[in-house]
Amino acid sequence: MDSLMAGDLKCILHSKRANIYYLEHCRLLVNGGRVEYITEQGKGSAYWNIPIANTTTVLLGTGTSVTQAAMRELAKAGVMLGFCGGGGTPLFAATDSSLEVAWVSPQSEYRPTEYLQHWVRFWFDDALRLGAAKAFQRARLMRLQQHWAGSKTLRQQRFKPDLDALAAAIQAALPGIAAAQDTMTLLTEEARMSKQLYRLASLATGYGEFTRAKRGDSTDAANRFLDHGNYLAYGLGATATWVLGLPHGLAVLHGKTRRGGLVFDVADLIKDAVILPQAFVSAMQGHSEQEFRQTCIETLTRSEALDFMIDTVKATAETFGRRAQDPVNPVADEGA
Repeated sequence: MDSLMAGDLKCILHSKRANIYYLEHCRLLVNGGRVEYITEQGKGSAYWNIPIANTTTVLLGTGTSVTQAAMRELAKAGVMLGFCGGGGTPLFAATDSSLEVAWVSPQSEYRPTEYLQHWVRFWFDDALRLGAAKAFQRARLMRLQQHWAGSKTLRQQRFKPDLDALAAAIQAALPGIAAAQDTMTLLTEEARMSKQLYRLASLATGYGEFTRAKRGDSTDAANRFLDHGNYLAYGLGATATWVLGLPHGLAVLHGKTRRGGLVFDVADLIKDAVILPQAFVSAMQGHSEQEFRQTCIETLTRSEALDFMIDTVKATAETFGRRAQDPVNPVADEGA
């Protein structure tokens, strides 16, 4: 049998990888050439393999540590690593504050620059950057409508949203997105739509009254699951931007106050579609955090969420990068 070369670990495209891991009370290390995590079981220890060539993100929670050798192998395979608190939140890195999202990105001198060049062509133009943010918002709403109406997983869990009300809310939101003159107005439109989605999800599951709590102030199951699930989306957002070679600071909507704003922007493309409804479903069905997390991961994989995120970012970079090179034609939001 031929030996496996380190370069072969990247043979699986990130958009096709199946695994996201959340680990706690364990040690991540290299054992026999494989990346494994070790847990204590009575007087002995159990070793569990992590197929890093088929993994996008590893979240290390309470009571975890990682060896230098494991970090080397994770970097070779292009796995995004995040340190977080118990239950997946809050997310922080050893070099950062727990109030910000930060990722330990795999180091490589050979990341692609094509999409970064497109991105920076338009990013310093306020109008084009706003246009890109609007394109993200429209893509988010279309993905949301598609997933809520067509997800087999949601149907099997008896999630029954009012699709007519959802379509009406989306149609009402689109003119506001198109008319927004700045990012604050666009963020206001986003918040207004989110409130409607919480209401629709609550009605679809019979959850009752719901108010979105600030992170860390969650007192009910739906809020806790939303916090937890959102960090899975952030892991995919960080992976998508790393794959395309885009720094996390070059945000189009959330960049005013957050160093990792682009991760938030990209994660928003699929958060409302996948994480939001599952949070309410799991809250009503009494799922544990592990059950909720596993269902989210399976749905994200089955729905090809990372593919969608990467394709949307690529299309946005190319579209607005070309517009920056063609100042004769005005910026048009429609068709972006």
